Amino acid sequence: MKLLFDQNLSRKLSTRLADIFPDASHVQFHELAEKTDTKIWEFAKLHGFCIVTQDADFAERSRLYGSPPKVVWLRCGNAPTRQIESLIRSGAKAIQELLDNSEFHCLELH
Repeated sequence: MKLLFDQNLSRKLSTRLADIFPDASHVQFHELAEKTDTKIWEFAKLHGFCIVTQDADFAERSRLYGSPPKVVWLRCGNAPTRQIESLIRSGAKAIQELLDNSEFHCLELH
């Protein structure tokens, strides 16, 4: 499964994390930057993406509807891109477990 970075995250993350998540993308690359959460959710579901976000709405949607798509909820506040990259790198194993386990729907990284 591929990662889809939400609008609230830098599009640079898709290239900065390409060594561990080579199929990562960003909503801007799919003309979803100004779309609703529902449109992003449906796009991710249709195209096999896991949404990576700082938005609690996607985590709540995951609790209500399950997956797909899966959600990685970054709980680090307004942080620089390098700090977010570091958080994702340190959580890469947990993210892969989320992607591989059909019983998991959402992962919170702090």
